[in-house]
Amino acid sequence: MKWLALKVRRFLQSEDGPTAVEYAVMLALIVIVCLTAIQAIGTNASSTFQNIANTLPSGK
Repeated sequence: MKWLALKVRRFLQSEDGPTAVEYAVMLALIVIVCLTAIQAIGTNASSTFQNIANTLPSGK
């Protein structure tokens, strides 16, 4: 148990911890931007296809 506490203390004191947190925050922001862009592109594509479908003759 003492060994684990020592490892945790060393991890928190080193600069790897804050760097890992910074990378995690950047990754989260990139994922949010990508998901927002994909949703916007999907909505625009769906709207475009629906407009095309509405202008085509039905063929009945």
